[in-house]
Amino acid sequence: MHDIALIERRCDRERRARKEAEELLEAKSRELYRANDQLRALADALAEQANELRSILDTAADAIVTVDEQGRIRSFNPAAEAIFGYSATEAREMQFVELLAIAPDSDVTRPAAALDWDALKQLASGERLGRRRDGREVSLEVSVGEKQGPHDRSLIVMIRDVSSRKELEAQLSHAQKMESVGQLAAGIAHEINTPIQYVGENVRFLDDAFGDLERLLNLYEQLREQASSAVTARSADQRMSCLLEQLATTANEVDLQYLREDIPAAIRQSREGAERVASIVSAMKEFSHPGETRMSAISLNAALDSTLTVSRNEWKYVARIETQFDPELPPVRCLAGELNQAFLNLIVNAAHAIGDAVRDRPGSLGTIHISTHGDGDFAEIRIRDTGTGIPEHIRSKIFDPFFTTKPVGVGTGQGLAIVYSVIVEKHRGTLELISEVGKGTTFVIRLPFVPEQEG
Repeated sequence: MHDIALIERRCDRERRARKEAEELLEAKSRELYRANDQLRALADALAEQANELRSILDTAADAIVTVDEQGRIRSFNPAAEAIFGYSATEAREMQFVELLAIAPDSDVTRPAAALDWDALKQLASGERLGRRRDGREVSLEVSVGEKQGPHDRSLIVMIRDVSSRKELEAQLSHAQKMESVGQLAAGIAHEINTPIQYVGENVRFLDDAFGDLERLLNLYEQLREQASSAVTARSADQRMSCLLEQLATTANEVDLQYLREDIPAAIRQSREGAERVASIVSAMKEFSHPGETRMSAISLNAALDSTLTVSRNEWKYVARIETQFDPELPPVRCLAGELNQAFLNLIVNAAHAIGDAVRDRPGSLGTIHISTHGDGDFAEIRIRDTGTGIPEHIRSKIFDPFFTTKPVGVGTGQGLAIVYSVIVEKHRGTLELISEVGKGTTFVIRLPFVPEQEG
C-alpha cells in the first residue's frame, strides 16, 4: 500500500512537471512567434528603408560616392555617372583622386594608401575641379561625411556640378567689370586728354618757335661766314656791321630769352604728358587683363598702383590718396584680373563714401589710405577712408548679392559681393570690416602666400 502511494505521488509530480514544461514550451513558442513577427517586421522595415535609400541615391541630383580608407571608390550613384561619364562598375575599379583634375606631379596623385585619413578628407571637401572620362574639366562643390564601421571607416562624398553656376558667376563678374570699365571710360578719356593737350599745344609752340629760331640761326650762320672772311678782307666790315644790326633786331623780334626759357619747359611738359598717357594706358591694360583660370604671381603694390591710376577720375575730386606700400612684400599668387576688380570696387566705394561726407563742404577733400605689409603667411592690405562709415545694422548685409544702400538705378549691388567672392572664396583669404559712423571705414584684406607648387 505504501508503494502504491509513493508511485502515485511520483506520477503526480511528473504530471505537474510535464504540465509546467508544456506551459513553458507554449509560452516560449508564443515569445518565439512574437519575436519572429518582430524580426519579419524589422526585415520588412529594413527592406523598405533600403529601397527608399536606393531610390534616393538613384534619383538624387547630386553625386554620392563612398570611398574606403585606401581611397578606393565603393559606390557610385547615377548622378555621379552623369557628372563624370563613368559607369558604376568602372568607378568601383578606380581611386577617388582619379575623379579630380590634379596636376600629375602633385603629391595627392601618389598611391592613395600613402595618403593619411585627414589628407583624404581634405581632398574630398571644398571647391574642386573634376575631370570627366572624356578629359573635360568640370567645377565641383564637394562636401564629405565620415562613416565609422565596426572594422573600418569610409567617406560619404557629396558632389555637386556647379559648372553652370560658375559660368554665370564669371559672366556676372565680367558684366560688373565691364560696368566698372564703362564708368571709368569717361574719366580715363579726360585723364588722357589733359596730357595730350600738353603735348599738342607744346608741339605747336615748338613748331612756331623753331621757325623763329631758324631765322635767327640763318643770320648767325651768315655772321659766322662774314666773321671768317673778315680775317682776310677789311672790306667786309661794312657788311658785318649790317649783319650784326639785323641779328640784334631779329633776336629782339623772336624774344630769344623767352624761347630759351620756355622751349625746355615745353619739351619737359610734352615728355611728362606722354609719360602720363603711357602710364594710364599701361594701367588700363593691366587692369583689363583677361580672365585667368590659373593663378600667377603678381606684385600687390603694382596692382594697387594700376587700379589707383585707372580710377583716378573717381577719387581725385573728393579725396587725397595716401599709400604706404611694403617694398619687401613678396609676390602673391592670385587671379590678377579678379583681384584688380576687387581693389577697384573697394576704392570706388571709398570715394563714394567720402563724396557723401564732403558733399556739404565744397572744396574739402577726404583721404583714402592704402597700405600693404606681410604678416606671417599672409599679405595684408588695408584700404581706409574718411567717409560716412557704415551703420551697424547693415554691416552684416553689405557682402550679400544685390544689397545696396544707393538709390534705385544706381549701381548693381554686386560690388562688395564680388569683393567677398574674390577674396574669401577664390583666394581663401579673409575680409574684415572696421567702421565707425561719421568717421570712416577700413577694409582689411588678408591673402595667403601660396607656395609655387600649390598654385
